[in-house]
Amino acid sequence: MWNSFNVKDYSGMIAETVRIPGHDGMYITAYYSRPLGEGPFPSLVLIPHMPGWDEYCREASRRFTEHGYSVLCPNIYEDYGEGTPVEVSGRMREQGVVKDQSVMEDCAGALSFLRNQVNSNDKVGVIGMCSGGRHTFLAACTIDGFDAAVDCWGGGVVAAPEDATPAKPVAPIEYAEKLSCPLIGIFGNEDFSPTKEEVNILEETLKKLGKDYEFYRYDGAGHGIWYYDKPMYRQEQAMDSFGKVLAFLDKHLK
Repeated sequence: MWNSFNVKDYSGMIAETVRIPGHDGMYITAYYSRPLGEGPFPSLVLIPHMPGWDEYCREASRRFTEHGYSVLCPNIYEDYGEGTPVEVSGRMREQGVVKDQSVMEDCAGALSFLRNQVNSNDKVGVIGMCSGGRHTFLAACTIDGFDAAVDCWGGGVVAAPEDATPAKPVAPIEYAEKLSCPLIGIFGNEDFSPTKEEVNILEETLKKLGKDYEFYRYDGAGHGIWYYDKPMYRQEQAMDSFGKVLAFLDKHLK
């Protein structure tokens, strides 16, 4: 939990970019942040959000590492070249949307990488915000091996059939029956994607299927309540929900 460390304990981490197996048999770049020490440590795959493989994703990775997690954040936008996160994500939008299939292959590669580290405790979770939240739900339903999942305001999990595209052929909720690990969801009641109604549908579906989940829904908050670099940041709701996510991860991964 926040500020729960012993001030006398050793603390250290290392963070760097590495290359891991990704989609279509190619290698992709990933940001790898992990604690120093013998471990063993639990791990997280952090899926980037729509703004891209950006500085926030790297800082979020290190923040979870401060709480004892090895975190791997794969560059799911590898196909769109080099440049700043804004430039790369701009090219991605111009060419369409990153394919669900390629993201899932990147996540599977990240999962395998983390589980094969010598200091792993063999527990790996997956977390994402915004489009990364949608991808998180999809990964928890379609990739074997995740032990916990964190969906932070993932829009598009619930979608109508007519909204399907070649890149996103199936709404993730259609795979809900295959959800294979505990799930926590963090949502703002004033969000536009997902809307309150869409979160209701998702919760009703998970409840009907008897899945292990917990949702936290915040008044006075919309989309992206953890993004302290944007006006959408909500300090009280952000810290409360971050604490709930840490407790959830500690329960299922530590």
